Amino acid sequence: MDGREREETGGGPAVMEKHARPQDPPEHGSAGGPRAHRFRAARRVPAALTALVLLVICGALLYDVIAVRAGRSAAGWRTRLADELATRPVDDPAVLTGAAVAVLLGLWLLVLALTPGMRGLLPLHREDRDLRVGIERSAVARVVRDRAVRVAGVRSARVAVGRRRVRVTAETHFRDPEEVRTELRSVLEECLEDIALAHRPALNLRVRRSNGG
Repeated sequence: MDGREREETGGGPAVMEKHARPQDPPEHGSAGGPRAHRFRAARRVPAALTALVLLVICGALLYDVIAVRAGRSAAGWRTRLADELATRPVDDPAVLTGAAVAVLLGLWLLVLALTPGMRGLLPLHREDRDLRVGIERSAVARVVRDRAVRVAGVRSARVAVGRRRVRVTAETHFRDPEEVRTELRSVLEECLEDIALAHRPALNLRVRRSNGG
């Protein structure tokens, strides 16, 4: 089976991919299971736009070349372009502007090609190397926040989930902040272990007394 399925779980949207790759050698991560890589975006829109622009330019140029070979005169746009390229100096503002735009577009395409994208999707630990499972950061944040507010004394909690760190800021209103911090850290460490992210993020925990406490 080769495809992608998206499911709604209790913690939020999750993505599962299963690929049949019988020839691939097994890879193992630090936890003994297959190594989990980040999900890569398909980049369909940039790829389609780039292909469309190149198709139009190359098609128009090829059509004009064939027309000239068939005995017709060259198109006016190609004649003007050839004259401009032959007469304008390299340091002309129009030439420099066009070169800068081309460089920026090239760098943008390189960044899209080299970066995986889908930053909001975190890979989960897996036992089957042909199955890739991911969970959105917002879903992880909701699960961690729900666990945090269940701790006695926690009035509210703010959670920010990154690739390497989970930042939690909790407010307490009747218990000692140090006691809340100790219990909350234990609960959240267990929560992150239950979520089973492929790359376990560090927990950055802050507990403060609320103004109304």
